Amino acid sequence: MRKTINQFEQLNCRITKCKKCPRLYQYIRDVAKNKVKRFQNEKYWGKPLTGFGDTNAELLLIGLAPAAHGGNRTGRMFTGDSSGDWLAKVLYRNGFSTKPTSVNKDDGFALINTYITATVRCAPPDNKPLKEESNNCSSFLEKELELLKNVRVIICLGRIAFDSCCKLLDIKGKKFSHGEMFTHGDFVIITSYHPSRQNTQTGRLSWEQWSHVFSIARKYVDEN
Repeated sequence: MRKTINQFEQLNCRITKCKKCPRLYQYIRDVAKNKVKRFQNEKYWGKPLTGFGDTNAELLLIGLAPAAHGGNRTGRMFTGDSSGDWLAKVLYRNGFSTKPTSVNKDDGFALINTYITATVRCAPPDNKPLKEESNNCSSFLEKELELLKNVRVIICLGRIAFDSCCKLLDIKGKKFSHGEMFTHGDFVIITSYHPSRQNTQTGRLSWEQWSHVFSIARKYVDEN
């Protein structure tokens, strides 16, 4: 157990020090320096982000990337933005977190039997990482899945997360669409639209659709 924790610590150190993508590295530093007005008095994280949660988790969530004024500000994925609000609420309602809000790193929010990560570890301009940037981060996700030995259920939040999962697990012939579920080896893969404002405020992703994804995950985690 201690060996695994040490391996996570080593991996996370590599992630936060990563400078493989000059465009992203410069962007997150610029965002952290030139803050938006509503966060003018806050100190931004402004570095690549690690995953977080229960290292013995059976549920793994893969997102796209940190938000420029969410995770890139707070230092924790899905924290301090509207996507994080949707995720924290649904996780809590399904017994996967200790509270229904994720505001900052010291807010007491903790994951239960769940680990959250992303395809890309730096906030990309316009939420659109380049293929090369996704590829540069792929080894981090691969190592996380290797260390997360108890994962049985994977939720992919958006097409890019789904594509990275398929590449990592060598899944062939599957196309992304919301609410799909299939098995691959020992894993149950569930797909969902990302809870971005672009999806939630336009009605592309309703709360009912979103909640259903996690009720399915709850069912399969409980069966293991």
